[in-house]
Amino acid sequence: MKNPQVVDAVTRRWRAALFLFMLATGVSMASWVARTPAVRDALEVSTGAMGLVLFGLSIGSMAGVLASGGLVRRHGGRLVITVGAALLVAGLLVIAGGAALEVSGGVFGGLALFGAGMGLAEVAFNIEGAAVERTVGRPVLPVLHGCFSLGTVVGALLGMGLTAVRFPVGWHLAAVALAVAAAGVWTVRAVPAGTGRESAVSGDAESAAGAAGAAGTEGAESAAGAAGTEGAAGAEGAAGSGAGGGGRTGGVRGHLAVWRDRRLVLIGLIVLAMAFAEGSANDWLPLLMVDGHGTGATAGSLTFMLFAVAMTTGRFTGGPLLVRYGPAAVVRASAVVAAVGVALVIFSDSALLAGAAVVLWGLGASLGFPVTISAAGEGVRDASARVAAVSTAGYAAFLVGPPSLGFLADHVGLRNAMVVVLVLLGGAALITGALRRIPGAPVAEAPASQPDLV
Repeated sequence: MKNPQVVDAVTRRWRAALFLFMLATGVSMASWVARTPAVRDALEVSTGAMGLVLFGLSIGSMAGVLASGGLVRRHGGRLVITVGAALLVAGLLVIAGGAALEVSGGVFGGLALFGAGMGLAEVAFNIEGAAVERTVGRPVLPVLHGCFSLGTVVGALLGMGLTAVRFPVGWHLAAVALAVAAAGVWTVRAVPAGTGRESAVSGDAESAAGAAGAAGTEGAESAAGAAGTEGAAGAEGAAGSGAGGGGRTGGVRGHLAVWRDRRLVLIGLIVLAMAFAEGSANDWLPLLMVDGHGTGATAGSLTFMLFAVAMTTGRFTGGPLLVRYGPAAVVRASAVVAAVGVALVIFSDSALLAGAAVVLWGLGASLGFPVTISAAGEGVRDASARVAAVSTAGYAAFLVGPPSLGFLADHVGLRNAMVVVLVLLGGAALITGALRRIPGAPVAEAPASQPDLV
């Protein structure tokens, strides 16, 4: 395997582009969330009616997530990211216009476009990130997701500040849209074409792998596009064929075929639990502190900010732990730490202790999603299809699972409903053995110094 300290200019630019756009998507998501009350006031709708408006985001997100894997297999990651970025920017602009014109339908439509763009781009980004990770031989996905978390912190702070000075929400979201568009243009130019695209002839990818390995892939953007780029990581870019043949597996049948692997099923269950834990905090943590522990609204928002900071910290600092202890041990410990945090939030009667426990919840949940995605991409066959399948499962849990807690909370209360999260985390901790590295798969090596981010 190539020395993980030596990363050519093309790969560095590829990696930096992914980091930048994930940061931008985090800023855009948090900017919307922070201005939700202002949008509701502008539309002059009830909380229930606002819930229907917000449903546009769920519809768009799930549509994008479910479509992304197949589109990447057919067209490659760069084209899917391009479409996703365009939809995301268009969605922000439509939301801004709908809020300014006080049109609920416009905001609903904008959220649907925004969600579709997020869903398309994020699954494609996981496939791209897994390819970069295999190429450079060191953890990349935790930092990639850490950039999104950092973006949510930046976006939330920006939103809080602009809300305090009563800056118009329409102009705020329009400015964010322009920033995301600029990041998207640079990202699309830096990401090589063809990553994750199926190839009927695996030999092409293998030939490009040899050429890329000999030349360090420098100046090989066009060759990388022809070979799926992941050839530099051992011809893994041919998602449907892989090294060793087996023919082309496409469409729904190809997506379902990867789930015949028992290890992938266990990885999918782990990502379901960890994504559910993260999504539950995103959806319910402020309300959980307000209704469950009697804090004020400001304290509830600050608690969520604490969770986001803990998530960001865990993702940016988790790489050395993965190198030293391996993904199975790290995710097992992460699930336990998150479970302890959730348990304290549920069962402690002290609002101060519950607020502090949110740090454990965030740190524990931070590495689950990216590490399971990385594990799914190991091996030389169907790497992109496996990453897409696990990403889809994770995003489905993240988007659909947590809202279901609201129905349960109507009967048992929100604190008691969070026991579901606790049970899922406990179950995930018991099956993390599935994350042990496949013999012969690339293993990240500990760098002699702190790894660079670009």
